[in-house]
Amino acid sequence: MADGSLSVKRSITVRAVVTPRWKEDAEREISGAIANSDAQLGQLEQEGQQLVEAIRSQSANPLDPRVQEQVAAKRAELEEQKRQLLEQQRQVRDLEMEQIVEQGQLDSFTDVKVGDNLVEKLQVAVVVRDGVIESIEGAL
Repeated sequence: MADGSLSVKRSITVRAVVTPRWKEDAEREISGAIANSDAQLGQLEQEGQQLVEAIRSQSANPLDPRVQEQVAAKRAELEEQKRQLLEQQRQVRDLEMEQIVEQGQLDSFTDVKVGDNLVEKLQVAVVVRDGVIESIEGAL
């Protein structure tokens, strides 16, 4: 800090240009997540059924409703996750070529000094096309 500058951390927005390759990659990623969600639902159903059968065989008492409630809550959570993934998949399919979409965030550091516009220094975005940086928007 002796030189009057300071290094600060900032988030950089990553924007992607929609291309056929980008759409294919996004669809593949979402489809994989949907398949994973389906597998988790299937596993939950199987494990829940086994648990219910094990409890019933060990006890003459009726099944504690809390067990069924826990299984139902987990099922509802997984079904909501799958619904959101299906919505994302629909949104990706509806995107037009060359449209720019936000893809995520990266962290970076920048030096600031007295007299700099902090807002400008912190507002940076990178535009990528099929993984290749096409432009950098904002102050470096």
